[in-house]
Amino acid sequence: MNNIDEHKTDDDQIVESAFQDLLEGYLRSNHRKKIDIIKRAYTFAREAHKGVRRRSGEPYILHPIAVARIVSQEIGLGSTSICAALLHDVVEDTDYTVEDIENLFGPKIASIVEGLTKISGGVVADHISLQTENFRKLLLTMSEDIRVIIIKIADRLHNMRTLDSMAPAKRFKIAGETAYIYAPLAHRLGLYAIKSELEDLSFKFEHPDSYEKINLKIAESEGNRHELYSHFATPIKERLLQKGYEYTMKARVKSVYSIWKKMQAKNIPFEEVYDLYAVRIVFQCPEDRDEDDICWSIYNIITQIYHPHPDRTRNWLSTPKPNGYRALHVTVMGPDGNWVEVQIRSQKMEDIAERGLAAHWKYKTGDKAEDGELNGWIENIKNALDNPSPDAMDMLSSIKMNLYSNEIFVFTPKGDLITLPKNATVLDLAFTLHSDLGYHCIAAKINHKLVPLTQQLHSGDQVEILTSKSQAPKAEWVEHVTTSVAKSRLAAALRKDRRQVIALGEKTFNDFLIEHGKEPTNEIVNRALARLGFKNPDEFFYKLGSGGITLDNSHLKKIFERNNNNKLMQYLTLGLVRPQESSSGQSTDDIKSIDRKQTYILRKVNGVPNYTIATCCHPIPGDDVLGIIEPHTHTVVVHKQECHEAMKIKSTYGSRIVNTMWQADNTEAFPVTIEIRGIDRLGMLNDITQLITHELKINMRSLNISAEQGIFVGKINIFAHDVTIVEQLCTQLRKIKGLQKAVRIKN
Repeated sequence: MNNIDEHKTDDDQIVESAFQDLLEGYLRSNHRKKIDIIKRAYTFAREAHKGVRRRSGEPYILHPIAVARIVSQEIGLGSTSICAALLHDVVEDTDYTVEDIENLFGPKIASIVEGLTKISGGVVADHISLQTENFRKLLLTMSEDIRVIIIKIADRLHNMRTLDSMAPAKRFKIAGETAYIYAPLAHRLGLYAIKSELEDLSFKFEHPDSYEKINLKIAESEGNRHELYSHFATPIKERLLQKGYEYTMKARVKSVYSIWKKMQAKNIPFEEVYDLYAVRIVFQCPEDRDEDDICWSIYNIITQIYHPHPDRTRNWLSTPKPNGYRALHVTVMGPDGNWVEVQIRSQKMEDIAERGLAAHWKYKTGDKAEDGELNGWIENIKNALDNPSPDAMDMLSSIKMNLYSNEIFVFTPKGDLITLPKNATVLDLAFTLHSDLGYHCIAAKINHKLVPLTQQLHSGDQVEILTSKSQAPKAEWVEHVTTSVAKSRLAAALRKDRRQVIALGEKTFNDFLIEHGKEPTNEIVNRALARLGFKNPDEFFYKLGSGGITLDNSHLKKIFERNNNNKLMQYLTLGLVRPQESSSGQSTDDIKSIDRKQTYILRKVNGVPNYTIATCCHPIPGDDVLGIIEPHTHTVVVHKQECHEAMKIKSTYGSRIVNTMWQADNTEAFPVTIEIRGIDRLGMLNDITQLITHELKINMRSLNISAEQGIFVGKINIFAHDVTIVEQLCTQLRKIKGLQKAVRIKN
């Protein structure tokens, strides 16, 4: 008993210390000091969660305290949000109700807690229909009280910081959902610091080895980076001091995730990421009206010292981003011969850039026009949700794209400013302005010149939408819209027409079954469709109703007519189906028995792999991979962690993910493609083949090289057992005289 009492005392001390840290941070803020209500919320939450522990073993109350600390100290919200964060799991996890919260803490806090309870748990459910509804709830709460979604992001951030205690498959699901949904939401709300940390944490759990390697390389390059920064910054500092500006200047290193993303996008090693850091100048400005003038003055000082890049000046002063971000960016050629981006901001701009909306409210002057862009974006999201796609993956993808996209600014004929995502088209603008404009759009005038409705828009364009009553939405328009509003409204119109075609196809198929003496039950229909290779009935019925296929020529018709007692008839009527043999040689029953809590070993069973390699990314041993149980064939399909298809699946179908590990003595050889580039010379081809076949003794499938004007490019196709061999080959290739690039690419 004594040991138990001592353990409780230790827990109490830890909890009290965490709460005191929360209070001290709040007292240092500029908010009104409403200590009493925060203490009451803490006491209430502590009692409500008494005796409950997290998976890590710590008292559960430490989680809401940590969320409240993030809300207060990292985002900058006040007492209402702190109380709501402390109470955010009470209604979900205990017997207390929203009414109890309202009686004790008032309607504002209760309303936020209710919003958080509605979207409790993950956005992504195991069933796709539930996921659609969860995501709708998540986005709709933004229009009720934006603090709900901010606290939810803080909740997710703390869960990510403590994700180590979760099972591997659960970690993949949560990390995937975070990267796919929460990081873009944080980006759109201006929570840059949190957005970057969410991306880094997701990357850490999805690619632990790559994360550690990049972190190590960042640390190793710190000394050289500091020297370069000092050389670059010294003349700028001297001129700023002469002008009498009060400022801070520092170098900000790119996040691990953004470095890795650049390496992947450009197929380059870490050593070739030259813009590893950006320089930020933050100046004090007592008067808001002087901000822009000082920004441009500092810009002039910098560009008098270093040459600016002609196409990389970004003016976010006169036209802020929808999340409130304002700054002046200029990229200049540094003294070491590398481009360096310099971000120029006032202290107010810095606060808004790092803390987003919370800081925006702090500086509000009462003019609601400041929030116009954000309110407009939230309204667009609501409109998109009015006609959601039945495919939750499509809805997630289109709205996520709008969360992360860069913006352009166009004008209506009357001079109204409209914000759209980069690459938006005339159709996007038409649907943004009004549904009817989108449905009946035939063309547009951009800067008084006639253009088609598929024309991409650019910042500064003045656009007049042209319509015709005879125009109707077309399926091919889907390829020419980017905004979630346009996609959802267009999809709704097309679905209406599609339903009529599906109904016709269903009737045709049912008549066909009846003609052959079969009652069209769901069981028979589903089995017949599986035999015909269609994933869902609507897909088949639409093809049939639109004339894309006919039953007279179908495989099913021939089998029916051949023998009424054939295997298909037994398959349809009796359901005598043998366990499927997957392409990996493992039966369906074996796959279904996989324990998703355990690591699935990728190996050969009786000489046949117990997995299938995904053709979209072609992973090999040593790659960061995960397994996805394919629902139709019930095989374990192995994807690279960074594979786009895998990212969509793991953030949508969490129940199908299984943690995987390659068998240590895997002897299977996998096809790999390496791209090379360099300066052509006599003997280059011989040096490459000698290295591959004689020195490294690697099995080469093919080598294709072409040279033009002294530069050669080529692809080497090899068989490799693991990533180590591929990395060794690329390293050795880059040592060949004149060969400047050797990287693995997608097959």
